[in-house]
Amino acid sequence: MTATPVKSSYAFDNRSPEAEAQMRALESFLDPITAERLAPVLTPGATCWELGAGGGSIARHMARVVGPTGLVIATDIEPSRLSSEDNLVVRQHDVRTGAPEGGPFDVIHARLVLLHLPERRRVLAELIGALAPGGWLVVEEFDCTAGLRVLAAPTDDAAKLFQQVMEATLDILQDRGADLAWAQDVHTEMVLAGLTDVDTITHSQSWPGGSTGASLHETNSRQLEPKLLATGLSPTQLQGFRELANDPTFASLSYQFVSTRGRRPGPGSVN
Repeated sequence: MTATPVKSSYAFDNRSPEAEAQMRALESFLDPITAERLAPVLTPGATCWELGAGGGSIARHMARVVGPTGLVIATDIEPSRLSSEDNLVVRQHDVRTGAPEGGPFDVIHARLVLLHLPERRRVLAELIGALAPGGWLVVEEFDCTAGLRVLAAPTDDAAKLFQQVMEATLDILQDRGADLAWAQDVHTEMVLAGLTDVDTITHSQSWPGGSTGASLHETNSRQLEPKLLATGLSPTQLQGFRELANDPTFASLSYQFVSTRGRRPGPGSVN
């Protein structure tokens, strides 16, 4: 059964013309890290839930690994960029309404979802409840309190402009209910909920202008343009910011990506 979606507070829209470029940038940066984190816990025949599946790259990866005897249920509020195939089933679903049918799940993966939800702690508890004994929950978020430090810029004013637009972007996310520090809390919340073998890694790297990573800044600024202009930024400033994202003499650190993994007590262990 498909749960009736409720209104999302998510600042970005999968239906936006910029969404495909945004997802492509995120996948390029994050998919290798996510695949490595999932590798020890994904097994042939496993039943999995990929929530907030976006463009579907990780859902398809999971489906390949679990094979024809496994099942991956991929859910999203706006699943138009997803398609069901073989052992991959796509459903329109809002995680705030509970787990989809098909569980309990051996692996549940959520990337860049919970930090946007005011109900994140309740949702985390429900995800844990949807795990099979011995099942794994993998939650991955950006730590948005770790500043995107400018490493190189053509001028001091350019560096200040970058910081100004990024601060306005994060303010918009926070105003829509995002918890910018949530990534720091996930490990503790998993332990308090009784998960075992909890471990966390963090990853950050330089994003030079013109790189796929830096393109995320440009596409985000286009998706949020009306809201950014409402903060007092000018069209000229946004254009200058986008030029920086394509300027090879500019570089900043990426968001710090935090991946936390924990196991529900019961049979099963990391190989």
